[in-house]
Amino acid sequence: MEPTTLMDQARDAFDQALVLAQDWLLSPAAWSQFALLIGAYLLARLVNRIVTPRLTALLTPDAANQSILAKARHFILIFLPLLLPLLAYGFTAIGEAVTRSLFGSGAVIAFGKRVFLFLAARALAKHIITDPFLRTLAKYVLVPAAALYAVGFLDEIVAALDAAQVNLGNISFSALAIVRGIVAGSILFWLGQWSNSQSSSYIEQQPMRPAIRQLAIKSSEFAIFAIAFLILMNIMGISLSSLAIIGGAVGVGLGFGLQKIASNFISGVILMVEGQATVGDYVELDGGEAGTIIKMTARATILETFDGRWIVVPNEDFITTRVVNYSDSGSANRLEVPFSVSYDTDINQVPAIIEAAVSKHPGVLQEPEGPDCELRGFGDSGIDFGVEFWVEGIDDGKNKYASDVLFLIWNALKENDIEIPYPHRVVEFKGQMPT
Repeated sequence: MEPTTLMDQARDAFDQALVLAQDWLLSPAAWSQFALLIGAYLLARLVNRIVTPRLTALLTPDAANQSILAKARHFILIFLPLLLPLLAYGFTAIGEAVTRSLFGSGAVIAFGKRVFLFLAARALAKHIITDPFLRTLAKYVLVPAAALYAVGFLDEIVAALDAAQVNLGNISFSALAIVRGIVAGSILFWLGQWSNSQSSSYIEQQPMRPAIRQLAIKSSEFAIFAIAFLILMNIMGISLSSLAIIGGAVGVGLGFGLQKIASNFISGVILMVEGQATVGDYVELDGGEAGTIIKMTARATILETFDGRWIVVPNEDFITTRVVNYSDSGSANRLEVPFSVSYDTDINQVPAIIEAAVSKHPGVLQEPEGPDCELRGFGDSGIDFGVEFWVEGIDDGKNKYASDVLFLIWNALKENDIEIPYPHRVVEFKGQMPT
């Protein structure tokens, strides 16, 4: 006997539905159930017309109210379009229970109850869900499944999918598990992404060091998606022990090739916990890389130089090499600017003049100490001085401390008639002067 084709199966299902429809049309009990369906629907419309305006007025929060309770009330309002089909479903379920208890049958009213459930699913997909991904999922998965359930074919399709087995090594699962995994996985990882964004926003608002904040965000992200993965494996019916065997074999193979990545990951965790360098710090490494930390990832730290270039530095370099942090936690830095004066100058007056001039700069700090002008030596063309001063930050493209201080020194020396030397050269000619 040859197996029936899909066309034959569809024809048989149509014939059965036709016979069932004829039985319903000719049965007085069926007509009474139709009457109950209509009555349940009309009662649901009446209750919906009375309840919906009152619920809307009760749940609508004030425009200025942004509390958690107000947001919860606004969220509940979104589901009001489901009230009518759910009321019809509930009243029909009551009618089905009464019909079965009195007459022992209720196929027609049970069919109507499933139709109302289908209408609820359609309203959910059409009027309530706004997220594009979830709306697509509801439109092409939830609504067709509700339609199949309404006409009574869902159990047969589920049984057929469950009977189709797929073997992958020592892991065996059904086609139903694949479909269930795709649907559940899509929902779980969408929820994971949403939860991750919510948790990240919450952590960003907490008073903590930037490095700890980044570590908390990454840890919560890993935990959320790990939980989602475990739930998905449980829904699909895949044994975690089987995955552990495969994961162990893959881990041994990858371990030799991913040692550097593992080292950088662990180094990144250490950096975030210790806080020796964090986002916003200006650092300089032994290799010559220097810039402001703009991002710290699990594998590397990204520096931005003064000219806008990005340097990707492996996290391991911050642990195994010497790192100079010029702006750790916003601490002040001491800078020095050299200058020279003529040998005709009374050098005893120079420190006071220069220290007073440099103190006028708004970026120069008086703590831990004010500007300090010191004699450095006697040069070939003039007397060398250096002025040291503290500033909040570093001398970069945004902060032109050295340039500003040199301007102040120039103006102060000019105002006090102190000459700034320049090289003098004496040329001697031996013999007759050239003509």
